[in-house]
Amino acid sequence: MPEQVLLEIGLALAIVAFAGILAARFRISIVPLLILAGMVVGPHAPVIGILDFRFIKSAPLIDFMGRVGILFLLFSLGLEFSVGRLLKAGRSILVGGSIYMAINFTLGMVLPIIWGWPLRETLVVAGLISISSSAIVAKVLVDLKRTARPETEMILGLMLFQDVFVAVYLSIISGLVLTGSASPPSVLKSTSLALGFMLGLILAGRKLAPLINRLFNVPSDEVFMLMVFAFLTLVAGFSETIHVAEAIGALLVGLILAETDHLDRIEHIVVPFRDFFGALFFFSFGLSIDPLTLGGAVGPVLVAVAATLIGNFLAGIIAGRMAGYSYRGCTNIGLTITPRGEFSIILANLAKTGGLLPVLQPFAALYVLLLAILGPLLTKESKWIYSQLARIFGWPALKETNKPRRSV
Repeated sequence: MPEQVLLEIGLALAIVAFAGILAARFRISIVPLLILAGMVVGPHAPVIGILDFRFIKSAPLIDFMGRVGILFLLFSLGLEFSVGRLLKAGRSILVGGSIYMAINFTLGMVLPIIWGWPLRETLVVAGLISISSSAIVAKVLVDLKRTARPETEMILGLMLFQDVFVAVYLSIISGLVLTGSASPPSVLKSTSLALGFMLGLILAGRKLAPLINRLFNVPSDEVFMLMVFAFLTLVAGFSETIHVAEAIGALLVGLILAETDHLDRIEHIVVPFRDFFGALFFFSFGLSIDPLTLGGAVGPVLVAVAATLIGNFLAGIIAGRMAGYSYRGCTNIGLTITPRGEFSIILANLAKTGGLLPVLQPFAALYVLLLAILGPLLTKESKWIYSQLARIFGWPALKETNKPRRSV
């Protein structure tokens, strides 16, 4: 291990802990504070004595621990559901996901066309605007204790739907940006792999549930923990090798293990790891944003953020109502899926590699930053936001139940 890495890790944890103290003191989500804390330090920060706030030597390790944090966040979210519940909601998720992508992707195409940006840049921006951050959404749902709410099933389904879209879109956009062409066989292969892997794992999990129950029926908590973590990382790692987001692999493992008799035992073990590594993910996310470069795209970013907020809200209302949720539940859907994150950064890096307009780098960074901060804050205040909208549109008062309507 390089010299001073341990000291830098300790310093990073101290900053993360301080952000947690502030969040608890002011009763706000810790996510925005962790991202801002990461931005304040980083390569542009000073060295004060033996304290190196640049985190240059420890950056790879912090980034890796952040990736582990994504796995635990999505795994923990999957434990709150089950494969059976997800399959029952399949039609609603397909319809809702199509509506969500149609609205947001259209907005993502229209805006850069209005700004006069070239086609490849337009396609990159469309991807940036269309995809939510699974990690931030999962963290917000856990922090606000909303995993048991009925509409969270739709939110979870939308995240899975988006991952299939990502598999297809990334294949297309990488071909267009890097080579100027996108091979139809390559696109078909990516789509088939993503869908086949997710459906295959879900169905296998259901069929093998009795076997999984027996395998994990071990008395030692230490061995049990190692088995759970091995299962989680192996599936997530395999997901990554076939170009399905490792976070979705972790989510699917959670869905599978939620069907076993060991759910309470798993949750008891996982929660401390989820909170620890999850906090480091958001801190490392902030480290990846250079605040000195954010001034180059303020105007377009503000327009894009406003359009995203409106588009997400409309998509949440339309998709939620079609699935039978109350207006309150629809409002929660529209606000919760607002944050943008990891996929947007991937697209921005792809654009840089392909030599596209330099403005895409500060555009992506500032756009992600604002929505990563606004998303959790708006979701936390969803009750107040709904009450204001209810007065304007004549929606039912908050006493309305949030369960889907039954078909008649």
